[in-house]
Amino acid sequence: MENQKIIEKSNSKINVKSICFTGVMAALVFVFTFTFKIPAATGYIHLGDCIIFLSVAILGTKRAAFAGSIGAALADLIGGYAIWIPPTLLIKLVMALICGYIAEHLIKKNNLGFIVGAIAGGVFQICAYAISHFFLYGKAAAVASLPGLLVQTTAGVVISLVLITILNKTNAIKKLKNFAE
Repeated sequence: MENQKIIEKSNSKINVKSICFTGVMAALVFVFTFTFKIPAATGYIHLGDCIIFLSVAILGTKRAAFAGSIGAALADLIGGYAIWIPPTLLIKLVMALICGYIAEHLIKKNNLGFIVGAIAGGVFQICAYAISHFFLYGKAAAVASLPGLLVQTTAGVVISLVLITILNKTNAIKKLKNFAE
């Protein structure tokens, strides 16, 4: 009987609504990555990162990491950047995990933890993509990718913070969290 309670508790977070909402966030990451992009020297700058950070605030760490990595990798696939699918899957997943872990476990003060987490995840993303550029295209491409990565990551962090602040003031984040569970 006790084992059944454990199984029920472990499955309580996994339901159709939770899966669908995670899929919707992955779709939003895809749309904001694929649609709203500015060509750059070594790829493109997009707004998908702000949706990944927003997903962390709404879905929690693990589901946001899944949604962010899948949505961004699909944008690479559909956009003709297939070589970037493996790095994107890993980088976006780890970026969301870093942001969420810091916000949920290390610094539990809502805004401060999220700000520090988003910045730390963003710094990881910049470094990881620069290293990926280095291995794929060489040192010059890695250095050339840094300004675009910095702009993209900074915009993602700032826009997500603005959105989260607005959504927190209207209690929408709390309602979305409850709905997404």
